[in-house]
Amino acid sequence: MRNSLRTALRAGATALAGAMLALGAAAVPAHAAPTGPDPVEGPNPVVGGTPAAQGEFPWIVRLSMGCGGAMYTPSLVLTAAHCVGATGNNTSITATWGVIDLQDPARTTRTSNYVYRAPGYNGTGKDWALVRLSSPITTAPLLKIATDTSLHSGDFDVMGWGATASGGGQQRYLRKAKVPFITDTQCQSAGGDYSGLVFNEEICAGNWASGGVDTCQGDSGGPMVKKNAANEWIQVGIVSWGIGCAQAQKPGVYSEVRYFSTDIYNAAVSLGGAPGGVSVTGPGNQSTVVGNAVTLNNSASGGTSPYSWSASGLPAGTSINSSTGQITGTPSAAGTYTVTVTATDSASKTGTASFTWTVNPVGSCAAATNGTDVSIPDNNTTGVYSNITISGCTGNASSTSKVEVHIVHTYKGDLIVDLVAPDGSVYNLHNRSGGSTDNIDTIYTVNVSSEVKNGTWRLRARDAASVDTGYINSWTLTL
Repeated sequence: MRNSLRTALRAGATALAGAMLALGAAAVPAHAAPTGPDPVEGPNPVVGGTPAAQGEFPWIVRLSMGCGGAMYTPSLVLTAAHCVGATGNNTSITATWGVIDLQDPARTTRTSNYVYRAPGYNGTGKDWALVRLSSPITTAPLLKIATDTSLHSGDFDVMGWGATASGGGQQRYLRKAKVPFITDTQCQSAGGDYSGLVFNEEICAGNWASGGVDTCQGDSGGPMVKKNAANEWIQVGIVSWGIGCAQAQKPGVYSEVRYFSTDIYNAAVSLGGAPGGVSVTGPGNQSTVVGNAVTLNNSASGGTSPYSWSASGLPAGTSINSSTGQITGTPSAAGTYTVTVTATDSASKTGTASFTWTVNPVGSCAAATNGTDVSIPDNNTTGVYSNITISGCTGNASSTSKVEVHIVHTYKGDLIVDLVAPDGSVYNLHNRSGGSTDNIDTIYTVNVSSEVKNGTWRLRARDAASVDTGYINSWTLTL
């Protein structure tokens, strides 16, 4: 979990996810880890711990840049700021949930679509972030966060897929350990980087006298938890930094969650929902043509159904159904619109989702996008389709037409992906290349100059092997 030197962070360097694995027992503050293929080592992550049981920590998440996290809402993973880049759109992160073995075929995966990093984060304190998923994991239990210091005593539980020794490799199996609370004053007395401990924003834990138990590289962003009087797991900390791993008088430092609880909650609301509230999933960015009828679907989860729906920023000629959230109509004016959809539950809690809708003039044939998820069945050679209909255009397509494809799928070497023209002609885009790496995020240049522009174009995805699964996230066609 730990990464680049804290002194460097203080000098103004930002800690980008996957760039900060410490070497040996060097100073290793933020506990991030390098990007790379899924780990294959045996059951051995958190230093000095024991293997975790399946379902023991049902909200734990593994993030593909080599960090941990916890399900805060069905669509939001709470992690460390140093694990992610700047606030904004981000489709590069894959979240794995529901398993202790990262290669378990029963795992659930989602890609990110947005990252929110704590405002003002500069490597000292404020080490928290939210990763928004492309679609909610509605079956995932959520981890509540602390709002006061009542649990700041005794032993905490930590868990992760990180190294078992400073400088060690990432692991395949989840491991857990218990670490005792250490007061800020005692933690600061360790000297060195610890002398700059940010009281309130950081909390320490570990075996002070003997070491031997700690989180380590690759555990960054994971939760430090404790059960409350109601026997509920509560997140007290977020794995942040430390000097080496499990050394005596060099404890692990964690973001003090209760201090940021209001900020985390408000950030979650701004991203489309907070715990106990409403989470909204929109249709994704859209591109259509003036005069073409459209149907766009929105969905909501959480809160208390039924929901009432409203929307702002819609193109003229379209409207939203207040009962179903479905947007229909025929856009009558070209332009780029920022649409915000709001779902309100029966307890007046709200959730929102925003997307950009580009309405092109008749005959323009600019890029068109289908952002509706389509599940790809495992080991299915028939294939599934995602359609884009082009109308109002003249002539043939270009010899340098672009097909931008975003598919979430573990082991992309299983996939065959084709562009199918309106007349049924097939243009292969991807044929089982890439081996064990995950996901397709590629822009393909295709010569379809023999095809007329108008008609229904289809993206076909086939899974030619067993075990790994995924879905078409979105694709854009530019003729």
